[in-house]
Formats: sequence, C-alpha cells, structure tokens
Amino acid sequence: MTSKVAETIVELEECDTDGVALCSSSTSAGNRSYSINSEGSEDSATAPLLPDVTFSVPSLGSQMAAGTSRENQPLLGGSFREERDEVNTWQDDPQFTDLVRQAEVAIDNGILPERISQGSSGSYFVKNNHGTIIGVFKPKDEEPYGRLNPKWTKYLHKICCPCCFGRSCLVPNQGYLSEAGASLVDAKLHLNVVPKTKVVKLSSETFNYTRFDREKSRAKKIVSERFPNVGRHFHRIGLPRKVGSLQTFVEGYKDADFYLRRFESEPLPAELASQFQRRFERLVLLDYIIRNTDRGNDNWLIKYEKPDLVESLDTNDITDWGLVNRGSIDVAAIDNGLAFPFKHPDSWRAYPYHWAWLPWAKQPFSSETKELVLPLLSDMNFVQELCDDLFNLFKTDKGFDRHVCERQMSVVRGQILNLTQALRDNKSPVQLVQMPAVIVERSKGRVGTTARFRSFSDTFTQSFQEKSPFFSWC
Repeated sequence: MTSKVAETIVELEECDTDGVALCSSSTSAGNRSYSINSEGSEDSATAPLLPDVTFSVPSLGSQMAAGTSRENQPLLGGSFREERDEVNTWQDDPQFTDLVRQAEVAIDNGILPERISQGSSGSYFVKNNHGTIIGVFKPKDEEPYGRLNPKWTKYLHKICCPCCFGRSCLVPNQGYLSEAGASLVDAKLHLNVVPKTKVVKLSSETFNYTRFDREKSRAKKIVSERFPNVGRHFHRIGLPRKVGSLQTFVEGYKDADFYLRRFESEPLPAELASQFQRRFERLVLLDYIIRNTDRGNDNWLIKYEKPDLVESLDTNDITDWGLVNRGSIDVAAIDNGLAFPFKHPDSWRAYPYHWAWLPWAKQPFSSETKELVLPLLSDMNFVQELCDDLFNLFKTDKGFDRHVCERQMSVVRGQILNLTQALRDNKSPVQLVQMPAVIVERSKGRVGTTARFRSFSDTFTQSFQEKSPFFSWC
C-alpha cells in the first residue's frame, strides 16, 4: 500500500508545476524515504537553488499508531498561506487588503463565492464571514472568450457566427486587466465613479475548473489526510488559485436603464438634476479615455434617493428646507472589461457609447468637470505618468506584449487629446464622440546596432484613423 501511495505522490508532483519534484527513493526495513531538490534532477553535481530536503513516510503500522494526532495537521501548508498573503497585499491600500482577507477567510470557512447568473462570463459574488456580499470576482480564464467560461452563449456565438466572434480591436482574455485599469484611471483623475478594483488571486470550489484540477486536488487531500508527513510538503493542496479582477461591491444601486426610464415620467428636481449631470459627465470622461467598447445602459448603475419630508407638518406650505431630506443621486461605472483597445474599431461594429443618445449628453461639459480634469489632461507629464502606470499594470499578464501595449497607449493618448480639445471648446459629450478618431503614437527609435535593442523615443506622431467599421450604429 505504501508503494502505491508513493507512486501517486510522484504522479501528482510531476503534474504540479508549482510544486517540487520527487527525485529518488530508497527503501529500508520500516520506512521509505524520498530526496527532494528544486531542480527535479538526480544529478548531484549541479548545485540546486534550494537545499535538499529529506523526509520519510512511516509504515502503515506507525501511521495507525499516530492516528490520534492526524487531526491536528492543517490541510493547507504554511508556505501556501504566506505566499497568498504576499500576493494579495497592498501596502498603500490596507482597506482593500482587508477586503481580500475577509474573502479568503470566508472561503476557508466554507462561505463560497456565488456565480452571477447575468452576463456572458463567469463572475462571482464574493462574501465575507457573515455571508454579506463584499465584491465581484471575475477570473481571467472565465472571461467571455476564456477557455473555462461556464456560460454557453459565447460558445454558441463562436459556433454559429465565427466571423463576428470576439472583438478584433481588443487584446484577448485581458478583461481583468481592463477592469483594474479603469479603476486606476478613475483614481488618477479623481472621478470616483468606478468601485475600487484590483488584480487578485483566489480559489474556490464554486469556480469553473477542469476535471484534472479537481481530481488532482482531491487526491492530494486524501494523501495529506492519510499521510500527514507527506502532505505537509505539498506546495498546494486545494484547487489552484485563479487570477482575476476583484471589484468592491456597491450597495443601493440599480441598473441605469431602470432609472432612466423612470426619469422620463418623473423628472428630477433641479438640484438633483444638476448633480446627476455632473456625475454623468464623469462617466463620459472615463469611458472616452479608456475607449470602452461595451457601455450600454444596462452596465452602469444609478443610486437614487428621492427627496422626502423628515417630519410631517400640518401646513402644506413647506418653506423650511431643514425639514426636508433633499435626496441624492450617484453613478457607478461597472463592467469595464472590454476597454483599452490597441486600435479604434474598424471591422464589423463601431461599439458606440450608448449614453451618447441620452438627453444629458447634449449638454456642454460643466465648469466643475473642466476644473477637475482639464489641468491634469493638459499636462503631458501627467498623461505620460498615467500611461506608465497602465503599462506597469498590463505587464503583469503572462502574455504581455510590449509593442501591443504601446499601441493601446497610443489610443489612450489620442482619446485624451480629443477630450482636452472638446473641453476647451465647450463641447458636449455627443459632440465629443463625433470628433475624428485620433492616434498619438510614440516614434520608434533605436538604441544599439541591432533591431533587438529597439526602443521608443520621447517624440510623438499624431494620425487619424481612415478606415470605418461596416456597421456604425452598433
């Protein structure tokens, strides 16, 4: 039986790229020992990166004798907890770090994320230890065009209409970075319309995994329970963590389409209408800068509190505003995963901003909005700092391509250039989207003598997109 367990361990560890490899074994009278090194090689002449570790698996009789202490062995090794704490930690944002910790503790205690039925991808409500929703997690491999997307709609789309599958202007399977990038732009410009979003790594049984991952995790748990001395050397026992975006959950909001229809029959009071106009303009600024290709009225939110009397009065003549709750209105920009294209849409669809058809888009940008962002966007040093921050975020992806990212930043610079001009000319959002698409590319220079040392200079070239998409209305 012990030999079968050892063979199982070897197979598990050889399949686990994050773990260590078993290298050699020797059998004695009562124990079987295994030598481990970081290289996974039997060649002792090469110096391993990590020191050799030797452990032994006691015989079946000794295991049965030690059964009373088996329950004290943790299923998750300390090294995994330390690595998890190191990954999901932000020294400059302890509040968000605590949010992730709450989600991790809840998952460890069996309060698992809940898959959201709406949408075309695998997204999950993440809860704390009290069962309260605290965030929305979107794994990379469960995105609309990801290989583990649990929703069948995109699969059907791929089979029935392959010519229109995907969006040719976007980098595939980087929606989680787009979500985090939108939050970064929002914070840099002090717009406060995007709930804080960052890239995290989480694991849960409710996520969509392959059968191989689930069987491997199950086998490791069985080995760890029966042979604790072996299990404690596993790098990870549970399901592998998934990288994705975690967005803070906002309460009290509803789909914008719900309130927009309501406002047609119940117009807002003048004060709240002005407040909504300013918040709406911030949504416009965000979407235009990141060139959001998926902004409909069903994926941004409105929170509305109607004005109410604080206490009942005998008279119908209300002149004391201190006795009235003035109400409030706010906007939240969610679902930012289909933004930051590396070129303007020029194939089948134009992916327009649906807010451009709303009456609030016909009003010129307010002086408050101009004072908020125009000094920042007019500063080329700030624009370059913003692009550098986005570059540092996007390069964390394993499939990062520096030249593709530079093309994404060219679109961002062009959008900022148009937006700056529109604010100076006192234009409205609908006039802004009618401006010709601009690309501001960084001129390519060379350092060294070969193309391998190609780099980008500090000079920029402005150009206009000539090709238009086949359908301009969708």
